[in-house]
Amino acid sequence: MSTIQTYINPLVPQRADPYIYKHTDGYYYFTASVPAYDLIEIRRAKTLNGLAHAAPRTIWRKHPDGSGAMSQLIWAPEIHYIDHKWFIYFAASHTKEFDQNGMFQHRMYCIECDQADPMAEESQWFEHGRIQTPLDTFSLDATVFTANKKLYYVWAQKDPAIKGNSNIYIAEMENPWTLKSKPVLLTKPEYSWETKVFSVNEGPAVLHRNGRYFLTYSASATDENYAMGMLTINDNDDLLNSDNWKKSQDPVFQSNLPIHQYGPGHNSFTVSEDGQTDLLVYHCRNYTNIIGDPLYDPNRHTMVQPFTWNADGTPNFGKPVPYNYE
Repeated sequence: MSTIQTYINPLVPQRADPYIYKHTDGYYYFTASVPAYDLIEIRRAKTLNGLAHAAPRTIWRKHPDGSGAMSQLIWAPEIHYIDHKWFIYFAASHTKEFDQNGMFQHRMYCIECDQADPMAEESQWFEHGRIQTPLDTFSLDATVFTANKKLYYVWAQKDPAIKGNSNIYIAEMENPWTLKSKPVLLTKPEYSWETKVFSVNEGPAVLHRNGRYFLTYSASATDENYAMGMLTINDNDDLLNSDNWKKSQDPVFQSNLPIHQYGPGHNSFTVSEDGQTDLLVYHCRNYTNIIGDPLYDPNRHTMVQPFTWNADGTPNFGKPVPYNYE
């Protein structure tokens, strides 16, 4: 029987958009946005609580200011292991300025490690460049997953023909840095809880359990209004047919006001050390008085907590847990 582990929370302070991957070598690998948005770092540990004390290794830095793509605002890296190679997906811009629509100007990129051990001193990360999509618009928050031996790419992007800042899309991949199929729109901001301050669907994450794929995403502004939604599809359904995905009308994870946990989101999933308990990884703040753009407030902290399963096989994420500072 699994013993419920108590995890340090915040697990890693001032790390937004957290991604934790448990590899076959027994290590947890962690990466996230750093407050300065100027580099990508990874850290690893044999336990999740060990990540709280693990030294980060900077594996890539933004290009010099004024040098074009990948020179500003490095956001939301994710580390993935695909066909025995390490890849990191992230978003970057050439400028901090907004475009004509009042939005940031990010595009999506991929880098690959040339060593089997991504933490090795001699390891180098080389750039595959931009992940090309049919729309040349604001795009970010890519993740990948494998289903029926096919690799899929899921991301957030602006479509000028659709009201709002970003929608969630899926496509099959030819290789880890090239799309094979046309993008399919999975969800756009439509409910009131998805359109507070900004109309946003972003930060997708994929969980495979109980004969279904669950795709969570984050919606609304990145302040206390930030909340998570979810799409569901059966194993044997065509992942590239949007009609097969069922969208929850209500948020599945949101602010816990009595304990001052605000704006949980941009999540990922991992499992406990014994492999028996599913864990939700996300960022959260403990105050609402944010001066200026919430994206430049550094105090979105990485949190981790167990979640349970409902009788119908769907996840029950509960509510954000309080800080414990163990």
